[in-house]
Amino acid sequence: MLPSSVREFAADENGATSIEYALIASIVSIAIVGALMGVKGSLVSVFESVVAGFSSIK
Repeated sequence: MLPSSVREFAADENGATSIEYALIASIVSIAIVGALMGVKGSLVSVFESVVAGFSSIK
């Protein structure tokens, strides 16, 4: 009973695609976070400029 259940589980491919998509999404997310960490300084300065621009509108 148990060995046939294990074989059936190993041969079952249901859900494999969703796991692959989840792995791809996690890799893309890690790449985006890494890229944002690389441009953090310039991104902060851009937002500081925007805040200064809005502050001068008063």
